[in-house]
Amino acid sequence: MKPFLLLFLLVFAVVGVALATEPLDVKRIGEVTGLSGAWNADQSVYKVTAPRNDVPILVDGWKMPPFMGLTSWAAFKAGKGSGLMVMGDFVLFEDEVAAAMKAALGHGLAVTALHNHFFHEEPRVFFMHIGGEGDLDTLAGGVKSIITAVKSLRASAPQPTQTFGLSALPAENHITAPEIEKILGTKVQANNGMAKAVIGRSVTMECGCEAGADLGVNTWAAFAGTDDNAVVDGDFAVTEEELQTVLKSLTGDGINIVAIHSHMTGEKPRLLFLHYWGRGSTASLAHSLKQALDRQLAVK
Repeated sequence: MKPFLLLFLLVFAVVGVALATEPLDVKRIGEVTGLSGAWNADQSVYKVTAPRNDVPILVDGWKMPPFMGLTSWAAFKAGKGSGLMVMGDFVLFEDEVAAAMKAALGHGLAVTALHNHFFHEEPRVFFMHIGGEGDLDTLAGGVKSIITAVKSLRASAPQPTQTFGLSALPAENHITAPEIEKILGTKVQANNGMAKAVIGRSVTMECGCEAGADLGVNTWAAFAGTDDNAVVDGDFAVTEEELQTVLKSLTGDGINIVAIHSHMTGEKPRLLFLHYWGRGSTASLAHSLKQALDRQLAVK
């Protein structure tokens, strides 16, 4: 082998090793997140972790150690250009989800899923998945904001709460359906003083068949209580592009997101479903939903 070619290959190899071992400022990620981590040279990923050992968690009566799937994490990798990408999963109790989600959405991160991993756990545990692309300080700062929100809540209430802490709902339902129809601009179903609006959309399944509202491809909202003390729960059917817009709109109005997941496989366009729960007056809740619907439609 010619000397200059050998020298070139040697330099290339040294540079390659350097890039593989130090493409990220892992020290800075640790400083911003406040978490320790580990570097995976094979995947060029730096992963920080935070085990949930502040509150004992029982699964089927067994005290579960964090190693068995109760550790929050965020993994960073170099993106295209000078940016980074991050993906992560945060272990949250029911009363932490709203604060953690608002922190993520308000600090440059996307929330991509919210669901459970276990049955018969106490207290109930949910897992919020996040992602993002951008500069180091934004992404690491977003991770830090979630950790801070959770720690702040647990500092004020060491044990997870089991209610939203709001006034009780009336024993009988008296919802004014026409008011909801006026605000949402769609007909509603009435049942024993309750009201429900269903807004369908359609997808094409793998068989080439069209699936619509009656097959579960819909956004819906059900109201109960009274007009001045109401509850609304429901489901938004959203594309991946619409998800963050709807999440930001609903959480910005104090609506709790209780799940984000898929209901189907192989559909086009791909849809995700976010389930929600809100309390307030009928009018204020309907206006919050209408605003989210309008913002969803505006997504290109």
